[in-house]
Amino acid sequence: MAAERDPRWWKVDDDPLEAHHRATSHQAARDDGNWRQRRIHVQVGSEGRGFSNLFADARMGGISLHKGSIWHFSSTEIRHLALATGAFTIALALMFEGGMFGISSRFPLYCLFALVSLAPAFLLHEFAHKFVARYYGCWAEFRADPGGLRFGLILAAVLGIVFMAPGAVLVAGNASRSQFGKIAVAGPVSNMALWVMGYFSWLILGPLGIAPLDLILHYWLWGNSILCAFNMIPFGPLDGRKIKSWSEPIFYLCVSIAVTLVYITLGLEII
Repeated sequence: MAAERDPRWWKVDDDPLEAHHRATSHQAARDDGNWRQRRIHVQVGSEGRGFSNLFADARMGGISLHKGSIWHFSSTEIRHLALATGAFTIALALMFEGGMFGISSRFPLYCLFALVSLAPAFLLHEFAHKFVARYYGCWAEFRADPGGLRFGLILAAVLGIVFMAPGAVLVAGNASRSQFGKIAVAGPVSNMALWVMGYFSWLILGPLGIAPLDLILHYWLWGNSILCAFNMIPFGPLDGRKIKSWSEPIFYLCVSIAVTLVYITLGLEII
């Protein structure tokens, strides 16, 4: 069937996009129109991800395979995740301090607080994209955006405002519009699930009156609801655009849920 892909795609370890850029010693095409090297055609997709078509036969061309599973993280991906998480955490701590001019001895504590209460919303959102893409047989790894990290840190340091594009999961492989739509919707859905977990935890633990825990749960709810709603905007590289092009009913359902979560969270913060 045309829709089927080699199941070994989800075992790809090396970055096919980087490998393609490094390959400069071969002739790209011959006069008869036959390609000497497998081609990679990249299209920018939702949230800045590279949605690509890898035109290759069952031998996978020059891309090597590993024997890991859908949960595999390469060393390069781990470094990028650590960089993005660290920068995001520091930016949030600077926001709590009101910028670098208000930094106090509480700054390390704010870093820990941001790492526990808000970083999971970003990390698990990206993991959801990755795992669904790998499930559909695509290569998928997170890559940090150095420019976005620098801009976010400078903005947080000077103005005490967090607006950062830490990076995105890059996806490469042959997949249908429906599959790419499901890859895109996985991120917001993960934030919805995390919000529900936080809300029930707040209902159970809130009456205990433990101030630090209550504060963590409130920021947990705030971070997941805002991230979910923001990514449902149907413009630019955000998830909402890809989801809307795949299924408008699912898009409007997700938007309704995201707006509802924000509304409930704002009400809880007022209490």
